[in-house]
Amino acid sequence: MITLQDEKLIALLRSNARASISDLARSLDLSRSTVQSRLQKLEQSGVIQGYSVEFGEAYLSELVEAHVSIKVKQKLTTKTNIALKHITHISALYAISGEYDMIAVVEAQSLQQLSTILDDIGNLEGVERTNSSVILETKFKR
Repeated sequence: MITLQDEKLIALLRSNARASISDLARSLDLSRSTVQSRLQKLEQSGVIQGYSVEFGEAYLSELVEAHVSIKVKQKLTTKTNIALKHITHISALYAISGEYDMIAVVEAQSLQQLSTILDDIGNLEGVERTNSSVILETKFKR
């Protein structure tokens, strides 16, 4: 169970995971050792699994992003998931209900690169068909 202070700490980290312990302590009006201890407990309990890179607007504005719906042959689902995980341009893969089995979020440097990645996905063993939607504009993201 996480506390209200833990929730505030997590919110600060989501805003800036590179914030120093001192800055976090000041923002939370806690001692450095208390913040360090809370962080350690959150990591050990699995609440915080790791820290990642968040791209800047200048870089993101140049990316072409698409949602790719994927229909998979059921007996090859595990093999297909492993193959999709190895495509580094897939930033997320979701299992879904409905006509398709999964949605992949694909990020590419250009439309030409996106087309190549879509071909790579479509040619994987176990993929029956795909349907792609290029993201034209992100209205907001949380």
